[in-house]
Amino acid sequence: MAQGPSDTAKGTPSLDEVRQRIDAIDADLLRLVVERAALARDVAAAKAAAGDGGKFGLRPGRETALLKKLLAGPRNGARPGLIVRIWRELIGDSLATQGPFHLAVWGGRDPGRAVEVARLRFGVAPALKQVAKPEEAIAAAKVLGGVGICALTPDSAWWGRLLAEPKLKVFAALPCLAAWGPLSALAVAEVEVEPTGSDNTFWVTDARESGKAIEDKLSHDGVAATLLVEASGLKLFLLSGFYQADDPRLARAPGKLHGVIGAAPQPLDV
Repeated sequence: MAQGPSDTAKGTPSLDEVRQRIDAIDADLLRLVVERAALARDVAAAKAAAGDGGKFGLRPGRETALLKKLLAGPRNGARPGLIVRIWRELIGDSLATQGPFHLAVWGGRDPGRAVEVARLRFGVAPALKQVAKPEEAIAAAKVLGGVGICALTPDSAWWGRLLAEPKLKVFAALPCLAAWGPLSALAVAEVEVEPTGSDNTFWVTDARESGKAIEDKLSHDGVAATLLVEASGLKLFLLSGFYQADDPRLARAPGKLHGVIGAAPQPLDV
């Protein structure tokens, strides 16, 4: 419906007025983004002065705390996806400015989806390489600034290899918003994994029992578990909550070979 001549008088801004306000906001946003991006160099310099210049700057727990704080504030019409995308890009660009930052992605049956969720989580700043085998992604995660992203598929039990790689941890479940689809990949790196208040832990076992039987046994010990995938005689479970590797409840769990391989925040929009 066309705008009537009395609309402005009633307090409704004209289209030209709205566009002028958008232009002004865009100018302010650009100035602040440029200023924020420049601060990444100051962060790098401060870390170097403190003797931490040779370390990977990825801090999953701090990032999650920041995003939760932003999403908890007044947003009016801004959906969670908009907030998360903007700040993921800002964080990713900052990390890439501070030092090495690169992604290796193994997508299994759906490589395009794996690349998509990787970019949604880490932004466009880090270099991204698609690899033919999950082992290549895991190897890339051992290099300074490296993150391996591997799809969850019954074609590979790549996650079982992490039992023999204590420095490597699952730290992110992709995608990070439920609105972007179901869990389809995990991100691995040599980073510290910290509880965020609403987490899922990833636990592997070689127990021969069915997934349902293992879920029931864990439930009797107060552990809520969901079988995610099984391959090559191993099973990967999602445990609701943050569990340490030496948790006595997991020590009593089924299987001769089992262990925690990391943890990640639950979807931010749940």
